[in-house]
Amino acid sequence: MTQTISNPAGKSVPRVDAFEKVTGAAKYVDDMAFGPGLLYGKIVHSPVAHALIKRIDTSKALALPGVKAVVTGQDNPTHLGLYLKDRYIFAYDRVRYVGESVAGVVAISEEIAEAAAKLVEVEYELLEPVFDPYAGAQPGAPLLHPDLGKYEVVNFIFPEPGTNISEHFKLRKGDVSDAGVSDAVWAQCAAIVEETYTMPQIQHAPLETHVAVARWDLDGQITVWAASQSPFAQRDLLSNSLGVPHGNIRVISPYVGGGFGGKAGISIEANVALMAQAVKGRPVKVRMTREEEFVATNVRQSLVSKFKIGCDAKGNLLAMDVAYYFGGGAYNDYGVNIARAAGYSCTGPYDVPHVKGDSYCVYTNHPIGSAMRGFGMPEIHWGIEQVMDKLAEEIGMDAADFKRRNCVRTGDIISTGMTMPQIDLVTCIDKVTEAIGWKDLTGFPKPVRSGNKLRGKGLAIMWKAPAMPPNPGSSAIVRFNEDATVNVYVGGQELGQGAFTVAAQMAAEALGVPYEWVRVSANPVDTKYSPYEWQTVASRLTWSMGNAVKAAAEDARGKILDIVAQYWHEDPADLDIKNGVVISYKSEREQPLQKMVVYGLPNENFEGWQGGPIVGSGKFMPTYVTGLDPETGQGARAVVHYTVGAQAVEIEVDTETGQMDVLKIASAYDVGKAINPDLVMTQIEGGAVHGMSSAFEGLRFDAQGKPLNGNFVDYKIATAPDAPREIHGDIVETPLEDGPWGARGVGEHVMVPTAPAIANALYAATGIRFNDLPLSAEKVFRALHPAGPELSCALPR
Repeated sequence: MTQTISNPAGKSVPRVDAFEKVTGAAKYVDDMAFGPGLLYGKIVHSPVAHALIKRIDTSKALALPGVKAVVTGQDNPTHLGLYLKDRYIFAYDRVRYVGESVAGVVAISEEIAEAAAKLVEVEYELLEPVFDPYAGAQPGAPLLHPDLGKYEVVNFIFPEPGTNISEHFKLRKGDVSDAGVSDAVWAQCAAIVEETYTMPQIQHAPLETHVAVARWDLDGQITVWAASQSPFAQRDLLSNSLGVPHGNIRVISPYVGGGFGGKAGISIEANVALMAQAVKGRPVKVRMTREEEFVATNVRQSLVSKFKIGCDAKGNLLAMDVAYYFGGGAYNDYGVNIARAAGYSCTGPYDVPHVKGDSYCVYTNHPIGSAMRGFGMPEIHWGIEQVMDKLAEEIGMDAADFKRRNCVRTGDIISTGMTMPQIDLVTCIDKVTEAIGWKDLTGFPKPVRSGNKLRGKGLAIMWKAPAMPPNPGSSAIVRFNEDATVNVYVGGQELGQGAFTVAAQMAAEALGVPYEWVRVSANPVDTKYSPYEWQTVASRLTWSMGNAVKAAAEDARGKILDIVAQYWHEDPADLDIKNGVVISYKSEREQPLQKMVVYGLPNENFEGWQGGPIVGSGKFMPTYVTGLDPETGQGARAVVHYTVGAQAVEIEVDTETGQMDVLKIASAYDVGKAINPDLVMTQIEGGAVHGMSSAFEGLRFDAQGKPLNGNFVDYKIATAPDAPREIHGDIVETPLEDGPWGARGVGEHVMVPTAPAIANALYAATGIRFNDLPLSAEKVFRALHPAGPELSCALPR
């Protein structure tokens, strides 16, 4: 057995899934074969944004040869949802967005199912829609969920029945009241900035659209195969909505072809399960088209944010009054926690003595707003980081210096009353400003003009905590084989981020065996056999699942050392495992792991045996997160930790077309400990491009709520030619107190500050502020030429 990589934690080892993926051998749900008994499903979607369902006639669809069943909301009128149970599997009495699932057709082929879906007749009575979250939150707005007060909700989410507000998180710190920060505090401010910022919904746009297969057996067992970030959460949601015991439901999820949060929680899986109930014993497959993926699954929420922020003449932040209005879409079962996360992090990564923060999740008649990479943080930082730059400019301070002066540090008491765990944001700022060449000889970044091209540099910083309930658990199992190779079992999902590779590294490090000896047995994740994992979200796997893997490996290691210590009559404290061999620091004896980890070792004089197959188990759950006061948002420990970082960009704008090119992105993030530096860098690079793309993306709808750009022809995402010429990454390592080897997650964080850094660079280049996304070439062009291109002369020279 070749030994090449020992002590792998902190090394850039090869990915465990690389060979499968580069050779095309990796299996996804759509690749799975189900035999000749497979049936196909097609979902009937609402063509209107808000209406009562007066009648559904399925007779013509059922009469089509090859159609096996049609299901509607009448087949299961129970609510489901992760934090707030506010939606039906199929629309029951009304529809609330264009694309909502109204019925499901099951047939012997996809083509017949699609033809039959067009034959389902639905009579609607149109209702007044709500599309703007700020308007929707005002008294007198049309109510989208009249029964909001009857919905089941977790105890840390606070809906306001009789309104469209599904969550209202309040944060009060310092000399403030519900009316706002006191006049006495504002009077101390040398500069005050008030601004409103908006951003539209955007799509996750994974390469793999949502695909699910379900079989409801005659004995009541249900199996769902799904492209899922949340197999165990989906099992729980299915159990609650279908009234079936958890033990009767099995969710199987192979590799996922891109998730970004869009495959977290539940989407079409419940629809497919209900369709399978109508044809018991046969699997039913539903595969979303790209057009369906855009509006009929999940999207990132829209946001209207309103800021009033002040500082003194030296640049010290004094006061912040902020309100976030998240456009949660038609159903907010996941989105309410996004608004909550924005609420307790409402200040961004800054120390502010006096804060009034209100974060609302608001029902609208747009697609369902749900988790997306960054989970509310890209949305709120879009405004925060531009306001901070404006304040710095007001008092004549460099933006980077202003951020250094006010950013959070280890040990600070942040806005919720929590003590900030170990971080080093200042070093992150220093690294990106150095990498981007922030200051010229004048001490400030200056725009550069060459012909019709303008260049500018921008900076933004960020923070993000894993947004989750107080008790999300992880578990893992480690099992040795006869030759001392190791199988590691986890329930976290591999989305392309390298979770399985990191799990293998951590197991090898904790066990004391070479990396090559470890096999991660987690594909597919199977709720019947895999250890429990809450969800693959919140950049939590390296930290939470990693702690469980480490605990399982240490459990197995302890059992091995106990057996050998007894065999040698030594103290286990004098023993260690190095490169797959047990060694004694006292007697200098050695015992290879091969065979003994399954067959054990003989007792003294070979009279019997001791030991046996080595299996270790481990679990992790944070036990220290406390509740927050519903009126003030104050508490001892709001979250498990924060990851912080900084992003600097250089852009070039063509004044004749408005076209903008991002030339360079410099990133630095405090990851605690880089278990695999190459994987950290891939997250930095991919997140930078994803964040850049989000600055130019936006779902558009007509006045009736119908999508206008629900395809890749009309919806702009960044492609290879759009990527920056250079992406520079720096890894900062300030060990996290409860992270495995000090590690914390970094999967989402680079997404957060990229768009505001681009906006700040755009201002540096053109002298024009942009408060609304997307930053389209047309929008930039019109701002550059407000009087027409031939009349405008206001560009910086």
